[in-house]
Amino acid sequence: MTYIVLKTLHILSMVLLFGTGLGSAFYKWMADRSGDVGHIAITNRHVVLADWIFTTPTVLFQPISGFWMVHLLDLPVTTPWIAASLFLYVLAGICWLPVVWLQIRMERAAAAAVSQGTPLPPIYWRMARWWFWLGVPAFTAMVLVVALMVFKHIPGVGS
Repeated sequence: MTYIVLKTLHILSMVLLFGTGLGSAFYKWMADRSGDVGHIAITNRHVVLADWIFTTPTVLFQPISGFWMVHLLDLPVTTPWIAASLFLYVLAGICWLPVVWLQIRMERAAAAAVSQGTPLPPIYWRMARWWFWLGVPAFTAMVLVVALMVFKHIPGVGS
């Protein structure tokens, strides 16, 4: 695979990762704000599904394609923008893993509330707050990774 094809796939993967994360966060947050337990349950189910279908494959593909491009360019991973990107990516991952766990638990809690005809339990709202606040550093880290991808400098290679 040529560098330009790999770079294109890497960028498309990042767009999918970023877009799915931001879209899921927006729709889940809006559903939670609605207070409609049925709507919240369906949205949680879709957010978990989107993570499995879109986010997980791109989370795996990003470092594979990134390291492959670094190899093709014969750059050390200690190159400042690469090292910073890796640090931020790991930071986002450290936040994302508990978010996935929380999403699955919230999905189950919302489905149970719908089937029992009860309001969402207080633990749901605590998990939703954790979910939101873990998303802040993860989202910020991913924005910075994108900025590093765009503004990097590779001697002798066009961006």
